[in-house]
Amino acid sequence: MSSEESIMILEGVSKCFYTYAHPRDRLKQFIFPHLQALVGSPVRSYAKEFWALQDISLTIRRGEAIGIIGKNGSGKSTLLQIITGVLAPTTGKVEVHGRVAALLELGSGFNPEFTGRENVFLNGTLLGFSRKEIAERFDQIAGFADIGDFIDQPVKTYSSGMFVRLAFAVQVQLDPDILIVDEALAVGDALFQKRCYQRLERFLSNGGTLLFVSHDQEIVRTLTHRAIFLNQGKCRAIGTSSDIVLEYRRHLHEEEFAYAQRTHTEHLKAPSSQGVSTNAAAPNINNEEGVLKNRLSFGDFDAQIIEVKVSVNGDPNQTTAYPDDMVLIRMRCVILKDLTHLSFGFLLRNREGIKVYAGGSFADDVNQAQIDPERQGIWHHQFKAGEEVDVCMQFKVALGQGFYEIQAYICEEQMFVPGFQRMLHWRDEAAFFTVAMDRLKRWYGGICDIGVRYELRADNEGA
Repeated sequence: MSSEESIMILEGVSKCFYTYAHPRDRLKQFIFPHLQALVGSPVRSYAKEFWALQDISLTIRRGEAIGIIGKNGSGKSTLLQIITGVLAPTTGKVEVHGRVAALLELGSGFNPEFTGRENVFLNGTLLGFSRKEIAERFDQIAGFADIGDFIDQPVKTYSSGMFVRLAFAVQVQLDPDILIVDEALAVGDALFQKRCYQRLERFLSNGGTLLFVSHDQEIVRTLTHRAIFLNQGKCRAIGTSSDIVLEYRRHLHEEEFAYAQRTHTEHLKAPSSQGVSTNAAAPNINNEEGVLKNRLSFGDFDAQIIEVKVSVNGDPNQTTAYPDDMVLIRMRCVILKDLTHLSFGFLLRNREGIKVYAGGSFADDVNQAQIDPERQGIWHHQFKAGEEVDVCMQFKVALGQGFYEIQAYICEEQMFVPGFQRMLHWRDEAAFFTVAMDRLKRWYGGICDIGVRYELRADNEGA
């Protein structure tokens, strides 16, 4: 099988569950429709259909990492259970070419009465390995799980963290062709999560195929190549992970705004009849780079980002910076309603999609208020409808060499504490710049320069 050949194909996969208003209706559904059909009476159903998945089609190539995102109840776990064979689809078909290992809900695949050691052999057998093959890999599994003497205790005595350690160790150390992970890593401690993600990256670099479900959008964006967004059992979108994460965040924003309108919260005002509806796309904004692409934006649009420009050392035509250069990000905005409590900010991502920095004027206002409680920052400013403003954000370059994307935003921070915001305009791919290095002048590796100072001390000097 070549690296480009499909390792998994889903065609029109749907899953229907039946719910009953009363327990007795389940028995009626089992008996009466057959009798009604025999006597020629109209067949009555005593069950209510719930379609957890509807017409899901997806082709996955060997070596791909696929993210699956969506709200709780969107069908993510049902889809994975169908892929692993735990559930059968109501309609459609699934083709899988290769050994599948799955880390689903906590406890799946383990016998709570068995010890950790016994469960390792049980899971390995289910994956198609012989006892000898499992024994040869046991030390690696136990070492990765790192649960000490608990390996010989019944798993019913394990904490959730110990449980997921052993379960993950079994799945990845047995080298499956396809690995499925469904939110299970969230219960692990920070050190174990770091070890897991490093192991997943090595698994992918060795040609493994990953299906990864997580509510952590940053992990989905950076770890996976493509993603599928499920909503109410339907596929809302499939595409690159960065595009799908943006679409998911746009959807969450729309639902949050709709909820606020329904509950008539005082702190979140619905847009006026002259405003732009939250479900509408951002109006086209002409700038030097052309028309703003609606797919890269979302928000309530009570204020809008017209353009974002980068200049280096004061030169607007320079977009390549070197260490210690000054980068200025100028964000031009138009305010469409009388507003206050605004925050202007940006996120910085490298070529791999890793978030290097996230911040805004609100964070600066809160930080400065700790020094001077009487200080009036941008958050206190009254903006008038029709006003255009330039927000300038400047920093000295201490970034690693490479290409950087700027994501810009305007939001309303409803309280002077983080966590109560309404997004007015978010814009992906707002601007770009490059960091280069002259190795004869200044050089360092990694994502950024953390300012390390090196010093040689004699043994008898203090630490």
